[in-house]
Amino acid sequence: MANGRRIYPFHLIEPKWQRFWDREETFRAFNPGEVVPAGHPFGIRHGLEDKTVSEENLPPKLYILDMFPYPSGAGLHVGHPEGYTATDILARYFRSKGYHVLHPMGWDAFGLPAEQYAVKTGQHPRASTEKNIANFRRQIKSLGFSYDWRREIDTTDPGYYKWTQWIFLQIYNSYFDPYWKKATPIALLQDALSETPTMKEKWSGNPFLCEMHRLWTKQTPPEKRTDSYRRHLIDKYRLAYVSEQPVWWCEALGTVLANEEVSEGKSIIGGHPVVRKPMRQWMLRITAYAERLLEDLDLIDWSESLKEMQRNWIGRSEGAEVDFKLTHLPEKVRVFTTRPDTLFGATYMVLAPEHFLVDEFLTIADGKYVVDQHIESAVVEVVDSDTGQCEVLPTNA
Repeated sequence: MANGRRIYPFHLIEPKWQRFWDREETFRAFNPGEVVPAGHPFGIRHGLEDKTVSEENLPPKLYILDMFPYPSGAGLHVGHPEGYTATDILARYFRSKGYHVLHPMGWDAFGLPAEQYAVKTGQHPRASTEKNIANFRRQIKSLGFSYDWRREIDTTDPGYYKWTQWIFLQIYNSYFDPYWKKATPIALLQDALSETPTMKEKWSGNPFLCEMHRLWTKQTPPEKRTDSYRRHLIDKYRLAYVSEQPVWWCEALGTVLANEEVSEGKSIIGGHPVVRKPMRQWMLRITAYAERLLEDLDLIDWSESLKEMQRNWIGRSEGAEVDFKLTHLPEKVRVFTTRPDTLFGATYMVLAPEHFLVDEFLTIADGKYVVDQHIESAVVEVVDSDTGQCEVLPTNA
């Protein structure tokens, strides 16, 4: 009798065990207070069958999270299982080592792609999104990954996005305190900017808030201490704020696009023309965390080259903000420079095209600025994206 190899009947065995995993909720991650059913693999491994889970009897916990896919109409592509296979190997390995592994899956279903797919196919966005999610779920389940499907989330579910809205409100109602070096309730700053504070016992030991209170009560003229001016000061410190910023605007899509969504003057989605224009946008004051972000790089086990990429992305610079007086206007122009010692060699200043003073300068000069010749010596340009100014200094760095 010939010793031939039998072909593994994956089309029979894989679906069988996938159905079993689904039915028995094999990869379920239990919360404290839940009862582990008799015969459940987790209960068998850890002696918790028919017992109530608690913080005391739970094994070490591990959270493994994949980047939630956008459920497009095209279904999965090869990049999805490539990443999911790696995390599934980790999840199964750590379960075998006795860990209590939480490995969920969900759908990043909001956004421009979902909207454009609905427009293209003539379907309501909810209908097309639900259909695409069902297809993605079917495809991912067919691959046999060890997800806890009880934890499945959908970013279009009100039960989910109410928490993203809640998080935004926490950010909006906070400021970064330079003394405590953390996000702090804006109510404390509001209290400090008051003639009759009611929570002083909570911030009396904070030099920053004490100084803000002193400036408000001792240095700010009474006629200037209006509600609108106070609100203006407070908004300057909020972690979420509205600001007019130059953005990529796509008229055809009716939305603002990120730099990554624009290529050669057109939107990547649809190939529509885009223009650069100033618009009021919600901003997050991430720059307040620059120092902490840099310090925390020492806490993670990353390669030095990857850490250096992060340092460059954070872009922290040490320098000074300097106000320049203008000859024909009462306003001052503020620039940032890393070399304030070279200011006496400054030759001229360039404003960003979207700077609010440009139109006034053009009116004063009748719209005619002429540069007769380039500066003969080499120059260094220091550009600050926050202030929109560019200071040009002789090369002496």
